[in-house]
Amino acid sequence: MTNALHIKNLSKTYSNGHSAIRDIDLTVKQGDFYALLGPNGAGKSTLIGILCSLVTKSKGSVEIFGYEISSNFPKAKSYLGVVPQEFNFNIFETPLQIISNQAGYYGINRSSALEQAKKYLKMVELWEKRNECANDLSGGMKRRLMIARALVHEPKILILDEPTAGMDIEIRLSMWDFLKKINSTGTTIILTTHYLEEAENLCRSIGIIDNGRIIENTSMKDLLGRLNVQTYIFDLSSPITVVPQSLADITTLVDSTTIEVKIPSNQNLNNLYKTLSSESIMVESMRSKTNRLEQLFMSLIDRKSS
Repeated sequence: MTNALHIKNLSKTYSNGHSAIRDIDLTVKQGDFYALLGPNGAGKSTLIGILCSLVTKSKGSVEIFGYEISSNFPKAKSYLGVVPQEFNFNIFETPLQIISNQAGYYGINRSSALEQAKKYLKMVELWEKRNECANDLSGGMKRRLMIARALVHEPKILILDEPTAGMDIEIRLSMWDFLKKINSTGTTIILTTHYLEEAENLCRSIGIIDNGRIIENTSMKDLLGRLNVQTYIFDLSSPITVVPQSLADITTLVDSTTIEVKIPSNQNLNNLYKTLSSESIMVESMRSKTNRLEQLFMSLIDRKSS
């Protein structure tokens, strides 16, 4: 399979001596949906900045579909579509103007640019807003406008830096569906996000960066498979005053109608329900206490920091 992105021994040291990233090796396969995660200040923005030529690397190589950014950046850049965290379009232009003008920067003629603008504004459900001032759009609409702008030249790699920040849950879920659709057509997506449930739901591969180094680089499935214990919250139909002895080792009474249960990841939940039923404890609803990836992420960061 072709590599969409191949990074070798990449480092960035600023003039004040601060090493933002150190000796990073990273490969993203064509068509992958890749999560790049890390705490604030870990080096994610520096890495993305290097890919987009906003930051100059100190050493190492970066190849985008086989083109090294130092020696053939115009060609490498043509494969990239980037959605930064901050809104950086002309707020006094309309969405139609913003998208069609962006297409022009990639050498797309005017009539084709307008067709592309129409296509992607419809795709992100902004066609009805095409002639409104961009400044009057909601935060979620502005975010979708940024994504449409990044896609207008139909790049092979889409880099998304916190793409759903500021969106309400309904719009966020629709955006997930949209990104899955884009990825299913063959577009490689690299996602940074602080919504870890977003990464878990969307991404097949994951890299975790901390203190400028990659500390994990694996498939999402393999990483989640390391989770030994999961914590669930059970809302009960009737109140209880004490936890039965048969459940005491794994269960905490939160209040009279809520219990917290920690069980091994490989344990069948049906067995737990049988035990609850045998103790005449009826469950009204159940939910995970935390996102699975969040549990692993925090344990990995804590381990590397200690």
